[in-house]
Amino acid sequence: YEAIKQQRRPEVPEYFNFARDVLDRWTEVEKQGKKSKNPALWWVDGAGEEVRWSFEELGVLSRKAANVLSDACGLQQGDRVIVILPRIPEWWLVNVACMRTGTVLIPGTQQLTAKDILHRLQKSQAKCIITDGFVAPAVDSVGAECQALKFKLLVSEGHREGWLNFKDLLKNAPSDHHCVNTKCRDPMAIYFTSGTTGSPKMTEHSHSSYGIGLTVNASRYWLDLTSSDVFWNTSDTGWAKSAWSSVFSPWIQGACVFIHKMPHFNPGIVFESLSRFPITVFCSPPTAYRMFVQHKLSSYTFKSLRHCVSAGEPINPEVMEKWKAQTGLDIYEGYGQTETVLICGNSKGMKIKPGSMGRPSPWYDVKIIDENSNILPPGKEGDIAIRVKPTRSLFLFTCYADDPEKTEATIRGDFYVTGDRGIMDEDGYFWFVGRADDVINSAGYRIGPFEVESALVEHPAVVESAVVSSPDSIRGEVVKAFVVLRSDYASHDPEKMMKELQDHVKKVTAPYKYPRKIEFVQQLPKTVSGKIRRNELRQKEWRK
Repeated sequence: YEAIKQQRRPEVPEYFNFARDVLDRWTEVEKQGKKSKNPALWWVDGAGEEVRWSFEELGVLSRKAANVLSDACGLQQGDRVIVILPRIPEWWLVNVACMRTGTVLIPGTQQLTAKDILHRLQKSQAKCIITDGFVAPAVDSVGAECQALKFKLLVSEGHREGWLNFKDLLKNAPSDHHCVNTKCRDPMAIYFTSGTTGSPKMTEHSHSSYGIGLTVNASRYWLDLTSSDVFWNTSDTGWAKSAWSSVFSPWIQGACVFIHKMPHFNPGIVFESLSRFPITVFCSPPTAYRMFVQHKLSSYTFKSLRHCVSAGEPINPEVMEKWKAQTGLDIYEGYGQTETVLICGNSKGMKIKPGSMGRPSPWYDVKIIDENSNILPPGKEGDIAIRVKPTRSLFLFTCYADDPEKTEATIRGDFYVTGDRGIMDEDGYFWFVGRADDVINSAGYRIGPFEVESALVEHPAVVESAVVSSPDSIRGEVVKAFVVLRSDYASHDPEKMMKELQDHVKKVTAPYKYPRKIEFVQQLPKTVSGKIRRNELRQKEWRK
């Protein structure tokens, strides 16, 4: 970690295009026989079908896809393209094709409703949408209300009225394409935030923010990738995490991107794939790891797996311990946002402190600050912030597209404020307390939900929990926990179960943090990316 920190930050060139300057470079290395035999992309559908592309094949096919966008659709540099596709190879082709043409990619998850799609089409003013037969009817139901939308591309063996067939066009497109000479600061992609605290915002990233910014902050430091690795990231294609770990980070290092189609998340498929394929590095969100450790992992052998990472929300120490006990592998937690690259993380060679997000990424100056932008000493809770003055890092988002007021609201003094609360300890490790809106103030005590949730998950009866504030006539507000129980505990007496969990939390953490109210639920409200919507639970409590 210290050695990486001392590395000189790269000179950011005036012009940069990831497809030309990184992917095409790996094609040349490949041709010279200086790279391992790993493919650039390895896709499986679980039913016997596989696709393997070398960097050269990825280059040829992505140039053909670029011609589909620029010739068949007439799209120009800067035009916005919404892409809603499952984990299929065409998603990766379109990503690279957008880079080559300078069009602005806007990914979306297949779980979006027609209302969500309408919101994204109208807000982004996208000229083109690319999707499959599953989502196309929803697009058609709202398309008439989207005046900017000119082209609809269908990724399917079948055809649909009013849509161009992407596969037909790709097959017939020429493979020669001259990559647009994009500037570092030109917009490359827009990612809608997951909306944990409000309406999703359009987060714009430049060609350099991910394409260069993930070089050290993720590829080498957190993910520990090399060109001989096979890397599987299970993220949905609709989110920025998929760009981080299924496009930029692995391909910066020349690693193989492994993809399992897996339409619905299935722990059994994950275990079988980790056993069957030579996957060396694996990334999944805490929600998935919580599911994994409920299974008997000792019956599987992950013979190639050497490095496991997690991001998206904090991972409970209990889950980390259970995973290591069954697999022998640590989970290296990383912390970042749609607006950033990796902010903090745990890297190989660094002591892991369970429950900590690790130390700041080498190319960010991360601090804990107060409401007046003063830097706080170790042990003091405050806002997690990144220094942006006198010089703003090119490895941050450019802006919230078409919303200068929300962009400006993220700046306090010399810092970009993440909206998350945290503490830095004496060793420089950062600890997540909660979203600023989620922190509970009860009778003068400030309580972060994550610590209480982690304490609850340590009890064998609890699958997962969400902790929020609830109104109280004496204390102002108190801690309330919404708890999902394991099936074999669901029939237990609720009053006795509540008392048992309260006593458990008092023993595991400071007694004043215990949940004075507990409600047992079948499931927790989550965003389509799987993050818990605590604000929804909190609003429900305060409306009572």
